[in-house]
Amino acid sequence: MAIKTLPLLLGDRSYDIVIGPNLLESIGDRLQPILKGRQIGVVSNETVAPLYLSQVLDSLHKSGFSTVQVILPDGERYKNWESLQAIFDVLIKNSFERSATILALGGGVIGDISGYAAASLLRGVNFVQVPTTLLSQVDASVGGKTGINHPLGKNLIGAFYQPKMVVMDTGTLNSLSLRDFSSGMAEVIKYGIIWDASFFSYLEDNMAAIMKKDQATLTHLLYTCCAIKAQVVAEDERESGTRALLNLGHTFGHAIETLAGYGNILHGEGVAIGMVMAAQLAQIRGLCDQQTVQRIQKLIKNAGLPTTAPSHFSPDDYIEAMGRDKKVSGGKIRVILNGAIGQAKIYSDVPHKQIKEAIVAHTD
Repeated sequence: MAIKTLPLLLGDRSYDIVIGPNLLESIGDRLQPILKGRQIGVVSNETVAPLYLSQVLDSLHKSGFSTVQVILPDGERYKNWESLQAIFDVLIKNSFERSATILALGGGVIGDISGYAAASLLRGVNFVQVPTTLLSQVDASVGGKTGINHPLGKNLIGAFYQPKMVVMDTGTLNSLSLRDFSSGMAEVIKYGIIWDASFFSYLEDNMAAIMKKDQATLTHLLYTCCAIKAQVVAEDERESGTRALLNLGHTFGHAIETLAGYGNILHGEGVAIGMVMAAQLAQIRGLCDQQTVQRIQKLIKNAGLPTTAPSHFSPDDYIEAMGRDKKVSGGKIRVILNGAIGQAKIYSDVPHKQIKEAIVAHTD
C-alpha cells in the first residue's frame, strides 16, 4: 500500500506529514536527515508505550539516536502542569541540549503536552509528532497548537509551535477501542461540514468501511483531512481568521468536557455534541434548514458518537463555561456556525437566548 507525503508549507517552518502503514519501523531513517542533534526524548503514556515504544526506540537506535523516555499516565486529566514538569525533570536531568528533540508517541494529550514542553525547554527544542489515535492524526498533530489544560478551562495555557515532521502509521488505529476511534471521527466529520461537501458525502457513503478500519479507506481519509487542515493552517497559522473555522463544535464541546470533568466525556464526543448544537443554532438563526441539521446528526450517530449532552447541567452552566473559552473576544462568545454543508462562518453576535435554545434542544 502506497505511503503518502503531504507538505505543510509555512516558509522556514514547513514540514512533511507522512501517512501510511508500517511507518514506525522506519522512523529513525526518516528523521536522520532533518535532525542535527542526536538526543531524543520520547514522551508516551501507559497505554501506548507497551504497544509501540520498543519499535520506535529500535528504529531510532539503529539510526544513531540516543533516547530517554517519559511515560505519563493516560487521560485528559493528566494534561496538566504536573505532567509538563515530569517531562522537564527527565530531560533536564539528562542534560538535553537545544539541538535535542522531543518525540510525541501517543494521542492528542501526549502531542499537546509534548509540543508545549518542546516550545518551552531551553526556549525551544525540536519537536516530532507520531500520533497513534485517529483524533490526533486528523487534527491535534497537524498545525502546531500545543498546550495544557487549566481547571477552569481546556487548552488555556499553551503556544503555537510547529513540529519538524508528523508520522502517521495507519496500523496504530487497529489497537483503538471503538469508542476512541469514534471520538476521532468527530474531527473527520468536521472537515466535511466546514470545508468540503463532497467529502461529507464520501463519509455518508463509506462509513461502514471506515468503521471496519479498512486500511486503504483510512489512508484516503487521513490524507484528505490533513490536506484540508494544511491548507487552512498555511493561510492562517495563528488562528486570526480562517483557521478558527476548525473550531466548529469546540466552544460547546469544550464546555461539555469541562463541566463533566476531563476524561468523562471524550474530546471527540464533546465536539460531536457541539457540532449538533452548532447546527441547531445555525438553523435557529436561519443559516441552514432542518434537513441539514438532520444530515449532520445522522452522520454523527452512524460514526458511533453521541448527539445529546448530559442534562445535569443547566444552560446557564454551559454559558458560563463557554464564556471562559480562549476564543472569547471582547467578552463575546464566538461560535462557528455552518450554512449549507461545506460552508461555515464565525459569529460573535449570537444572543445567549439562542445559544441556550440550541443547548436545550440537544440535552438529555
